[in-house]
Amino acid sequence: MLVEASAIDANLVIALDALLGEQSVTRAAARLQTSPAAMSRTLGRLRRLLGDPLLVRAGQAMVPTPRAEELRDEAAELVRRCGALLSPGGDVDPGVLRRTFTLQAADVVAALLAPRLLGLVAREAPGVTVRFLAEELEGGPALRDGRIDLEVGALDHVDPETRTEEVATLRMAAGVRAGHALLRGTPTPARFAAADHVAVSRRGRLTGPIDTALAEHDLRRRVAAVLPSHLPAMTLAAATDLVCLVPVGPPDAPPTPLAEVAARLGLELVEVPLPLPPVVIGMAWHPRHAADGGHAWLRSAVRRALA
Repeated sequence: MLVEASAIDANLVIALDALLGEQSVTRAAARLQTSPAAMSRTLGRLRRLLGDPLLVRAGQAMVPTPRAEELRDEAAELVRRCGALLSPGGDVDPGVLRRTFTLQAADVVAALLAPRLLGLVAREAPGVTVRFLAEELEGGPALRDGRIDLEVGALDHVDPETRTEEVATLRMAAGVRAGHALLRGTPTPARFAAADHVAVSRRGRLTGPIDTALAEHDLRRRVAAVLPSHLPAMTLAAATDLVCLVPVGPPDAPPTPLAEVAARLGLELVEVPLPLPPVVIGMAWHPRHAADGGHAWLRSAVRRALA
């Protein structure tokens, strides 16, 4: 067994690996880009340190001693492990990745993201587990503290050092039950405002961007209920005459998973007759993960899932 690392420097282990692998001072020197004389001095030092000649002459060649044969694989493994330890960590094979990633997202974002992301996990990284948390940690130090790996959603509260990237843009459509009065004729701002609405707000707010747009037409809507997330709001709208907002993709894009959920609930989607700002979905992560190959794969997967 090699002597303890405290008694030998890494350069000697590298030289030992080269000498035992090449079984030639000249070739070992060429491999390490040094002179034969310097490599010969290093061999002498190794012989004294290990108490063994290591390589002995046999005619025109040099052959390893039994002690050298014992050390060859161990020296090679030490060099390989040192190289892996000190190499950049950006590259990773997702096929052999074994990790659990924790994502924080609202239910609407999770509904959009989860089916596609888990499809990518199954194909590319079957050893990965994805855990979704609700937004109870939003605005806190969860990314900084390492309690979550990635936040996906509307980012307006991140710490200054947090890295962010926009990954998707959604628009809002109105979801109503089959036979709703808003489905008869062309929706107008006045008809839209005349309907009763269910609002979605984690903080219980009664107003939002749609109320600002209605105010431009001197209109106000009546909010009959406020729910903390979109899925229960859609379920309520499917069972009542309330109107709810459903995030969907561009008009010419395939239906989003959330639009498919709305259809399964029996909701029909109507274009909102008002100019509403787009909903920008971003992802945020702490700089500690910037060079982490596994986390880089996760960010790529989220990016592709929401593309």
